Amino acid sequence: MVDQEQYERYREDATVLAAVGEHVHLQVGRVTVRLPGDLARAAVDAWERDEEPSGGPGEESREQSELRDQAGTLALIGLAISESGRWDDDEVTVDLHVHSAGAAWLTYADSAGTSFRVLE
Repeated sequence: MVDQEQYERYREDATVLAAVGEHVHLQVGRVTVRLPGDLARAAVDAWERDEEPSGGPGEESREQSELRDQAGTLALIGLAISESGRWDDDEVTVDLHVHSAGAAWLTYADSAGTSFRVLE
């Protein structure tokens, strides 16, 4: 049997986390990151890709929706690189919105699975 009180506490915790996020949002707009050139070029390619879904996404599984969202985030990173990336040899430095940087980090952490470790 699932402890419903436990999930009510989780719901309250999620509300507090959202409030923390609101304060972070007010304080952190952009973060500066360095990316290898091949990743930067792949992100720009994602931005420049002309891909119109026929009639919208339609019915999607949760996985398909998440993949589409991740592809969109990569394209927005490509846009930022195209507009304001500063190239130095085969690296680019770019200011990303914290949402894009965070989404990339979460995707990395999810893909690493159980081998993921937070760097100290």
